Amino acid sequence: MLGFSIYLNRDLTAADYNYLLAMRNAGLTTVFTSLHIPEDDQKVVLKRLAELTKWCQNLETDIIADVSEEGLEQLGIALDNEKQIESLGLTGLRIDDGVTSATIAKLSQKMPIALNASTINEDDITALREHGASFENLQAWHNFYPRPETGLDANWLEQKNNWLHQMNLETMAFVAGDDVLRGPIHAGLPTLEKHRGENPLAAALELKQLGCDHVFIGDGSLTTNMIDCFKNYIKQQTITLHVDGNLPELFNYEWSNRPDVARDVIRLTEGRSRQLFNTEPQTKVSARPKGTITCDNKLYLRYQGELQITKRDLPADKKVNVLGHVVPQDLPLLDQIGAGQKIHFVELKKTRSICV
Repeated sequence: MLGFSIYLNRDLTAADYNYLLAMRNAGLTTVFTSLHIPEDDQKVVLKRLAELTKWCQNLETDIIADVSEEGLEQLGIALDNEKQIESLGLTGLRIDDGVTSATIAKLSQKMPIALNASTINEDDITALREHGASFENLQAWHNFYPRPETGLDANWLEQKNNWLHQMNLETMAFVAGDDVLRGPIHAGLPTLEKHRGENPLAAALELKQLGCDHVFIGDGSLTTNMIDCFKNYIKQQTITLHVDGNLPELFNYEWSNRPDVARDVIRLTEGRSRQLFNTEPQTKVSARPKGTITCDNKLYLRYQGELQITKRDLPADKKVNVLGHVVPQDLPLLDQIGAGQKIHFVELKKTRSICV
């Protein structure tokens, strides 16, 4: 499951609906929102929530809200009142700390419930089982961390996910957006500190490697460009790389990494068979920092025409011509390109800039 966030701190607009539609069409099928609100905003928030849940129903998109007993009481709703909870129109709830195991177990019989992945322990699991919780409807969601330097450590996250899986709980974590970042700090809403300011797709793919079953965009918006990147990956299993120059020979074809993964470079399977680039040695021999796109020239004999992307800094080589470079924002994606991964190259100036 891939999801995204829409918050209720302001009135919803046509732009919000269009964003929801674009994300749904890209393959992100669940909305996350929050009902932690100031006391004087009760009626306004319920009105906004009703509008958002109606949109989600019309677009067949699930919606899960972050709730607490205190926050719901401010809205005149009791967490243990089944009819009142159903009246919210939500698909599921993300439960804040402090709710009893008995209440969580009862709710899990009716709808998906997300628990706090960071704080749940073995005693909590035991209590949930004793109260007859439906573990098919339970997941463990990690928090996002607005303040820089407070995000989680990747090794800790992986260890926690391994334990949660042993407890038969699926896991979820957040990545930051790359457009308008949520206030008041405006520093992104990632789960892992290392992902703050990183390419959201690269961060999402790394969370999958670390054992997260589901990933959500924590901030309330992605750029149109990044939505397209997610769509290409979700719908076509293709990673989009932006290039800082005009290389139509690259842009007009689909490419793939070889099945035998090299340590230092991504070797494009189709390079030597297509022979699209000039293989005369270049007059200027250039170094190959990470993200350099290269073509082996005729001095490399049978490797002539091989196309590569460097995964680490490599020295200049008179047998290798430099064609261009993957933009800095996309460099983390290179670490996510495995065996046979499809790749699509796009010229950066033809798209919106990536504001990470």
